[in-house]
Amino acid sequence: MTDIARIRSTRFREQREADWRALEELVRKAERGAAAKLSFQEAQDLARLYRSTATSLSVARDISLDKALLAYLEALVARAYIAVYAPQESLSGVVTRFFASSAPQAMRRSWIGLILGFLAMALGAVIAYALFMQDTAWFYTFVPGGLAGGRDPGASTESLRAALFDDGGGYLAGLGAFAAYLFSNNTRVAFFAFALGIFACVPSFLLTLYNGLMLGAFYALYDSRDLGYELFGWLSIHGVTELAAIMIAAGGGFMLGLAFLFPGDMPRKDALRAASKDAVKLALISALMLFVAGLLEGFGRQLIQDTQVRIVIGWGFGAVWAVWFLLAGWRRN
Repeated sequence: MTDIARIRSTRFREQREADWRALEELVRKAERGAAAKLSFQEAQDLARLYRSTATSLSVARDISLDKALLAYLEALVARAYIAVYAPQESLSGVVTRFFASSAPQAMRRSWIGLILGFLAMALGAVIAYALFMQDTAWFYTFVPGGLAGGRDPGASTESLRAALFDDGGGYLAGLGAFAAYLFSNNTRVAFFAFALGIFACVPSFLLTLYNGLMLGAFYALYDSRDLGYELFGWLSIHGVTELAAIMIAAGGGFMLGLAFLFPGDMPRKDALRAASKDAVKLALISALMLFVAGLLEGFGRQLIQDTQVRIVIGWGFGAVWAVWFLLAGWRRN
């Protein structure tokens, strides 16, 4: 560095170093978690000093000052940028905002995808039910081999009834295995229905449809033996939450697929980025509901044997979800 350059560098630093030190102190205070406690004047100074120091860095690069000063300014500007622009919200604040507003708002904005998820599930159940009533052999097409464990068209009505209540330990254990399979299968379906929705919605639709086919065939079997109401109660205690979770996950996948198919005026990648904000929230809601459904299945289904109580509990939880989705997060004028 020539003498002229050294003098210029020294003068440049002397004129601005006080501001850099002041900025460094404010940044250090923000990094200690006290950003929310900055006074109004300190917050103003933080923003002003950040801009002036960023300008100093730009000038320093142009006039080729010493590398140590450049490194110091680059690090200080990077730290100040985070202090100024990074969200200053605690984890508890993020979680509270998710439950209080962002999650239900995302559900309401995604109504098209949710309707498509519901229709796919309902269509599968109706098709399987109708086909079973015409020919019981369709049961073996829709329900995976070996899963039913004797609860198939060849089973007696008494054994099917015993499987729903705790009056036959072997039957209850067998149906419990079926319920456990349904839960693990439904979790996989929910994950893939969301993740694969970007492929023009087709995988999400097929996965949700197949889940409905399996459910419809199983319900048709019991309904053909006049046990539809009892099975409805057995499924309700956890199935209302569990099946809704699948449809919500599929709804998130459908929103991604629709953004891919119909990006509107935006480039396709921007449309996907915008849709993913709500789609990810739907995936988180689905995961939460599957967790609750697992608790209901693991405890409530085994401990509660009365059909009406099962229905009240299952649909009571459904009502709680509906109230959250429909009423929470409305902005007041």
